[in-house]
Amino acid sequence: MAKPLDCAIVGGGPGGLTAAIYLARFRRSAVLIDAGNGRARWIPESHNCPGFPSGVSGRDYLARLVVQARGCDARIESTEVTGIRRDGDNFVLSGDGLEVAARKVILATGCEDVMPALDGLEEAVACGALRLCPVCDGYEAIDLDIAVHGPLSETVNHAEFIRTFSKRVAVVPSDGIDDAAARGRLADAGIEVTPPSGGLSFDGRRCHFLIGGESRAFDVVYPMLGARQKSGLATALGAVTDDEGALRVDRHQMTSVPGLYAIGDVVSALNQIAVATGHAAIAATHVHNALPANPA
Repeated sequence: MAKPLDCAIVGGGPGGLTAAIYLARFRRSAVLIDAGNGRARWIPESHNCPGFPSGVSGRDYLARLVVQARGCDARIESTEVTGIRRDGDNFVLSGDGLEVAARKVILATGCEDVMPALDGLEEAVACGALRLCPVCDGYEAIDLDIAVHGPLSETVNHAEFIRTFSKRVAVVPSDGIDDAAARGRLADAGIEVTPPSGGLSFDGRRCHFLIGGESRAFDVVYPMLGARQKSGLATALGAVTDDEGALRVDRHQMTSVPGLYAIGDVVSALNQIAVATGHAAIAATHVHNALPANPA
C-alpha cells in the first residue's frame, strides 16, 4: 500500500468539502471520497446560507465548493467507502475498487431523512410543497397553511416551532397512537390535530392528505418521520453515539476513537450548513495541528 495520507474525508457535502479546502490550503496530503448521495442535494433554494442573499440551491452551493476545493488542488474521488479498519496507527478505508490509508479520518457522512410515500416526491420538494427543514426555510412559509406529518408524540416540538411562522399549522399524525399530553400542548399552542393520514398525494402544486376519507390540501408539508444517521463506519470502530445514532464528539470534533473526527449532520448537533462548515474548520485545523509539522 502507498504511504499513508495525512487525512481522508468521507462525504462530499458542505462539511466534507470545507474540510478538504482547509486541508489542501494547509498543504496536507488528503483525499475526499464522496458517494454522491448527500442530503444537501435535496435543497431547492436556501435563503439562510450566509453570503447568498438571493438564495442558492444545494447543488449550486456544492458545485461552488468543488470549484474552490479543486482550485487549491484538493483531491476528490467519487465512490463509496464501505469500511474503515485500524492498521497500527493508521486507518484503512475500503470500498468499490478503493483502498486508502490515512493517519486521520474526518467523517462527513450525514444523515438520511425518512421520506413519506409520495409519487412525485422530488418534484414536491423542488417546488417547496414538501420541505425538510423549518429552521432553514420556515421564513419562506410565513402565513401559509402548514402540515406537520409524523408520529403524534414526536411532532410536538416541531409544530410548536413552526407556529413561529404561521397561525395555520396542523399536525397530521402518521400513526393512530394517541397521546393526551401531546394533544394538550398542541391545543395550548393553537395547533390543530387531524385524524391520522390515510395517504399523501401531490397535484403539481400542493400536497393532499386523505383524512377521514376526504382530501385536504396544504401549502407546505413538513414530514417529521425521523432520520437515519450514517454513522455505521464509525460505530464499527467503537465510536460512541447518542440515542438516535448521531456521533458524539469533543470540542475538536473528534469522536471517542482517537484520530477519527466527525462533522455535520452525522454529529449530535444542529443540522445546518453553517454548522457543518464550522465543524469542518475546527476538525481540519485540529487534524493539521495534531500531525507532524510539514515545513515548505
